[in-house]
Amino acid sequence: MEAFVNWLNGIIWSQALIYLCLGAGLFFTIATRFLQVRYIKHMMALMFQGRSSDAGVSSFQALSIALAGRVGTGNIAGVATAIAMGGPGAVFWMWLIAFLGAGSAFVEAALGQVYKIKQDGQYRGGPAYYIEKGLRLKWYAVLFAFVTVIAMGVLLPGVQANSIGAGMQNAFGINPAITGIGLVVILAAIIFGGVKRIAKVAQFAVPFMAVGYILIAILIILVNISELPAMIALIFRSAFGADAAFGGILGAAISWGVKRGIYSNEAGQGTAPHAAAAAEVSHPAKQGLVQAFSVYIDTLFVCSATAFMILITGMYNVTPEGAAPIVNNLGDVKAGPEYTQKAVETLFPGFGPAFVAVALLFFAFTTIMAYYYQAETNLAYLNRKKRRIWSEYLLKIAVLGIVFYGSVKTADLAWGLGDIGVGSMAWLNIIAILLLTKPALKILKDYERQRKEGIDPVFDPVQAGIPDAEFWSKEYQPELPVDPQRNQDKTFSV
Repeated sequence: MEAFVNWLNGIIWSQALIYLCLGAGLFFTIATRFLQVRYIKHMMALMFQGRSSDAGVSSFQALSIALAGRVGTGNIAGVATAIAMGGPGAVFWMWLIAFLGAGSAFVEAALGQVYKIKQDGQYRGGPAYYIEKGLRLKWYAVLFAFVTVIAMGVLLPGVQANSIGAGMQNAFGINPAITGIGLVVILAAIIFGGVKRIAKVAQFAVPFMAVGYILIAILIILVNISELPAMIALIFRSAFGADAAFGGILGAAISWGVKRGIYSNEAGQGTAPHAAAAAEVSHPAKQGLVQAFSVYIDTLFVCSATAFMILITGMYNVTPEGAAPIVNNLGDVKAGPEYTQKAVETLFPGFGPAFVAVALLFFAFTTIMAYYYQAETNLAYLNRKKRRIWSEYLLKIAVLGIVFYGSVKTADLAWGLGDIGVGSMAWLNIIAILLLTKPALKILKDYERQRKEGIDPVFDPVQAGIPDAEFWSKEYQPELPVDPQRNQDKTFSV
């Protein structure tokens, strides 16, 4: 089974996908005139605007759900693996894919908002919806939805659950089966409560876990502050093959940095648009900008926190595939959470395993919640003509089952299956958003025009020149501004 999974991964994650992800990010960065730089201050302001409704969630809740999916095992184990296989230079390529990926993240999230619908009393949207409505390729939309239900409902939850189970066993000696049962019970209580409960849990858990993790990283960096300039120089030298030790693995640095960067920040993968579509906003570009900033939070803050802890303390090995070790500071320690554990223990002896186990518990569990929501949304797309209640319960049972199964199985197979899911979705979604560049740029142009006129943008698909945006043209009711003078005089005019 592992041999087959590795063979399939070799096809899906060929150099073609690496170049496609980098190329798409670069294209959207140029096409949007470096939106991720021009609007960075505005992005932060938009995060806390908007409100939830009976059908949707607030911008911050949608951001939290998306971050729950982005911030997961990849931020700890994935970063360590990238360093172990590609050297310190892989960190730079993770940064680059995040910067470029912010452009892709804006496009896919804005498209998710434009082509969303109100289904069963709540907003639903994502790649399947904008592929069908924007590209008018129903078979393509059905293919994406089917792949996503399998990837998010079956393949990917096992990766996160496996990391939680291994971390708890290593830190506290808890049997993975016991951990698996606990995860299933808590997850069931959340996912049976619907998107509102998922959003409420995410909006509190995600900021808490991210801030706490980054604070520990800052303490470790401050203690080793004298090593910071040399560490940053090493990252950049290694990224361009200028370092004597790592010059021969430049290709591995790029490949592993991009691969693990995509796995972590999910820009262009097609996961975040599901949460983006659920937000209650007045213009699709607003949530597009918020989701673009979420890529920065994931990679430039959380992933960098892991990388800096590992590199500045020297708690890592570098052993490229099929080659002799270049760096062997930890002996036979396997690439993964243990790198971070060793780094934390340099400052807090004996605290490393417990810290990483708790961090993985929060990171991975919230990601599993996001995975379920994304799978549910695509199942809703497949059932939009006729709701099949039994299939919704079957999905819940499948997710809960794979969470328990993943808790007790080996990590290698779980990571391999997860890579297949991520890569398949990335291929399908990136091609789709490239084909939908024209309406995506119209969304941005309409938003910028209204801002220049000094008004809070409200989306009108007819004025923007975007057809088939059914929700916005038929159902959306913008809030009318209140006229203070009219309220004061108590007079009304027709």
